[in-house]
Amino acid sequence: MTVTPLHAALRRRVEDGTVPGAVGLVARGDDVEVVTVGDMDAGGSAPMARDSVFRIASITKPITAAAVLLLVDEGRIGLGDPVAEWLPELAKPHVVRTPASPVDDVVPADRPVTVEDLLSFRTGWGLPDDFSLPAAQALLTVQRHDLPFRDWPDPDTWLSRLAEVPMLHQPGEAWLYGTSSALQGILVARVSGGTFPDFLAERIFEPLGMRDTAFEVPAANRHRFTTSYAPAEDGTLRLLDTPDGEWSGLPRFPSGGGGLVSTADDWLAFGRLLLNAGATADGRRVLSPTSVSRMTTNHLTAAQREHATLFLEGQGWGYGGQVDVTPADPWNLPGRYGWVGGTGTTAHIVPATGTVTVLLTQVAMTGPVPTPLMREFWRVTA
Repeated sequence: MTVTPLHAALRRRVEDGTVPGAVGLVARGDDVEVVTVGDMDAGGSAPMARDSVFRIASITKPITAAAVLLLVDEGRIGLGDPVAEWLPELAKPHVVRTPASPVDDVVPADRPVTVEDLLSFRTGWGLPDDFSLPAAQALLTVQRHDLPFRDWPDPDTWLSRLAEVPMLHQPGEAWLYGTSSALQGILVARVSGGTFPDFLAERIFEPLGMRDTAFEVPAANRHRFTTSYAPAEDGTLRLLDTPDGEWSGLPRFPSGGGGLVSTADDWLAFGRLLLNAGATADGRRVLSPTSVSRMTTNHLTAAQREHATLFLEGQGWGYGGQVDVTPADPWNLPGRYGWVGGTGTTAHIVPATGTVTVLLTQVAMTGPVPTPLMREFWRVTA
């Protein structure tokens, strides 16, 4: 068997104990390379497979943004519409006087939060580069990254709690991470009149054949579901979740920010939808070309990008994902779109070359900065 640069890179990280296993995929048009290395868990109970299922974390975000844009395409919501029509809890938000102000030093928001604010992550709520700011700390008492989704409250309760947290910036002023995708999922549910999981299943997953992407893993598929870990201080791996754990049933909060499980081929199908201007391979229209263009175009000013260097590293943001605007590294091609997931995942499209790349591992990131393995993957697939 020919050992490709992708295979060699992933194999090295299995052998040095960084990850128990991984699935790497790079598709250039119809030419698809898929590499599977290592095992489903640290105990070596089963080898990793192409159809292994992973918790994909924040590479859920582009899919959530696509769901919002489906509703825009249908005319059920508009980008300039105030979200308070469907999220009345957010009708009268307050903003801290300055980013460093205490949470009780607030002023009213100077305009309503719009659908476009949610999509571009300029809502006013979200994580800044400096987590120590009082408003950021208040947000973290609601947006509990230290808790599994099964321990989050239902969306209505969560939203009412968020409404009590002051915004860090005025709507439209600054890019802030994370919260907007959770709000997008609630918005989709309320506008559609159903549930967010059902909307995704019916409007995106079924048309694209994404049969393994969902907010839960049925018992019949758990033999393909990987075990999840985090790096421990002593260099070993600390168990986070098992196949029969958190994703055994639907969560109370199906988070648009990071609650999905998926496979490499499922995300490939989604990536190809974007490359094909919103149509499936057989010509079925899912998203309009205009929505795909908006989704994959940078919406941030240079000043906004400069204040989001921890997460974006100087790049831009479209709807639901990063858009590369500067060639800071060899893989940063202008127009490259995608994101990373805190569970150890990353997925991108490169419109200029017609490429889709997907890396799925089961070892969590330790912070917002992409891991060395992610950077190696981007380097060998650029």
